[in-house]
Amino acid sequence: MPEIPVPDVEDATGVFVEHRELLFGVVYNMLGGVADTEDVLQDTWLSWSRRGTGGIDNPRAYLVRIAVNHALQRRAVVNRRRETYVGPWLPEPLVTDEASADGPALRTDSVSLAMLVVLESLSPLERAVFVLHEVFGYAHTEIAEIIDRAPAAVRQLAHRARAHVQARRPLYEAHPRVRREATERFVQAAVGGDIAELMEILAPDVTVWTDGGGMRKQALRPVHGREKAARLLSGYAKRGGAQALGLELRYRCVNGDDAAVLFEQGSPYAVIVLDLTPEGDRVSSLFVVTNPDKLTHVRKEEA
Repeated sequence: MPEIPVPDVEDATGVFVEHRELLFGVVYNMLGGVADTEDVLQDTWLSWSRRGTGGIDNPRAYLVRIAVNHALQRRAVVNRRRETYVGPWLPEPLVTDEASADGPALRTDSVSLAMLVVLESLSPLERAVFVLHEVFGYAHTEIAEIIDRAPAAVRQLAHRARAHVQARRPLYEAHPRVRREATERFVQAAVGGDIAELMEILAPDVTVWTDGGGMRKQALRPVHGREKAARLLSGYAKRGGAQALGLELRYRCVNGDDAAVLFEQGSPYAVIVLDLTPEGDRVSSLFVVTNPDKLTHVRKEEA
């Protein structure tokens, strides 16, 4: 009997490690959670290591295909979990290298928290196509092979996804310096309970999302409107603010944007991310994540 070829684990490991960052970016943008992404990458590695590198002309494309299809399967699990989630659900913040205040406002594979919220309203296939095409630059023909669909079907999915996103999210991205200044200004006003300043920096139609996952007390529904948002934030300040509660403030880069992070005795307590109006001078959306399960990857020493 002919010998069955044994996969070269060392070669397979090297190729996987080489492409791991790409795979993480694709899967995270499809799922919005670090823990789920790591689970999918583990499944991808197991599938890849059993297959080995022999006879594969394009390992990068092969790995992306495995990862995307595992992510699509994982999406069903994520959706079922979401059905019993307490309060608004927000993506798990991803702490990245610090943004440059002098750098361009254009993005490459960094998708903001606000954009991830919009992507949650796409179907799993629409989201996969959008991420691969708009974020990572894959051609429709390449995506067709990855998700096993006809190119015409992929183009239709891409058109629907793009129209959906554009209707809910402006193409403008604030310059890092503008975002950092707005973040600092907002945090100072919120912590100090400065109602007048909050009313000035919050857009009239601002929406506040707070995600405590039932583990920390937060608003159970999004708060719409400047007056309601200001009351919510000033109520926090009346309880003594960050310092009185023993919280320490750090400015970090989260999902490619400057953000504020509060730590309690060295452990992450809250991540605060702003989305700005096209003029860059007011807060149009505010995302506050306090669910401890979503902050396990935030490290104080990286500040």
